Amino acid sequence: MKLRRSGPRALALAALAGAALVVAGTGALTSIAAGEPAPSGHVREYWVAAVPVTWNVVPNGRNAIEGETFTRDKTVFKTVVYRQYTKDFAKQVGKQPGNEGIQGPLLHARVGDTILVHFRNLDTLNNLPHSMHFHGVRYQFGSDGSYIPGFSGPGANVKPGETFTYKLVAERESAGVWPYHDHSPSMMPSIEGGLYGALSILAPNEPAPDHEFVVYLESHLGFMTIDGRAFVGNTPVFRAKVGDVVQWDVLALGDDFHTFHVHAHRWMTADGPRDTQVIGPAESYKIRWTEDTPGTWLYHCHVESHMMNGMIGIYRVTR
Repeated sequence: MKLRRSGPRALALAALAGAALVVAGTGALTSIAAGEPAPSGHVREYWVAAVPVTWNVVPNGRNAIEGETFTRDKTVFKTVVYRQYTKDFAKQVGKQPGNEGIQGPLLHARVGDTILVHFRNLDTLNNLPHSMHFHGVRYQFGSDGSYIPGFSGPGANVKPGETFTYKLVAERESAGVWPYHDHSPSMMPSIEGGLYGALSILAPNEPAPDHEFVVYLESHLGFMTIDGRAFVGNTPVFRAKVGDVVQWDVLALGDDFHTFHVHAHRWMTADGPRDTQVIGPAESYKIRWTEDTPGTWLYHCHVESHMMNGMIGIYRVTR
C-alpha cells in the first residue's frame, strides 16, 4: 500500500469579522476584514436558498450490519436546508455527485477569486430568520452573517422572503475546505436541522481532483450521521477507479469529536502517515490520494459508539 499525501491543512478562523487569524505553522497575522483591495481572480456567483424539506435519516429503515430496524416516526423530520439555484433563483439545482445529503451545495473557488453568494430565505416551515456564515475566507463585517444584537446588519438576520448577497474573498490562507452554516438568531435549531454546507477552495496552481467526496459528521434525531444519513445502505456510497485522484472533504458540526478512517488507505500529514484523523466541532480538512487499492471498503468515525449508531459508509474502488 502506498502512502498518500493530503492537501493543505485546515486553518483555524475566528468566528467574528475583525478578529485576527494566526496562520498555522507561520505565526503570521492577517486581518479577516482588512480594507485592502481584493486579490485578482475570477468572480464566482452562487444562488443559495433556505428551503423546507422532509428528511429521512434512515431511508431503508435498517442497520444492515446489526440487523436493527427503525420505523419512520423515529427517522423522519421536517426541516430547513440550503439548496442551490440557477441564476436569479430561477430553478433549483440537483445535488452534485459526491455531495449527496442533507448539507447544502458544495461551493467551489480558487485562491484569488471573489465569491458572491446570493442568499434567499424561503423558510415557509418555521418562518424563522436565517443567514450564511462562512469560515476560511476574508470579508467585510456586513458579510459575516453572524447575529450580534445592536451591531450586525441584515445579512445576519435575513427574514423569510428576503435576499442578501455575501461578498467573500479567497486569500492565500483560504486554500482548503471550510464549513458554512446558519449564524442567525435561529442558529442552534437550524444547524441541528441540517442548515450547513461546505466551501472548497483550490490553491493557485492546484489541479481539481477527479472525485470530491463531502463527509459531514453530525447528529440528527439521536443518530450519528454522515451527510444526514445513518448506517450502511443509507449513508453515501462513494465510488472511484484505480488511477483517479480522490479528495475527501471532512467536516464536523455539533458537540462531538470524531475520528475519520478509511479502510486500507493512508495519507501523509505534517506529523507523518495517518489512517485515522481527529476532527472537532466546526473543524475541517481535506485528504487527497491517487487511488491504487481496488475493493469495497468501509469509511467511518472510529469512535466506536458513533460508528455503531450510524456513522459508517461504503467506498467502492474498481479497476
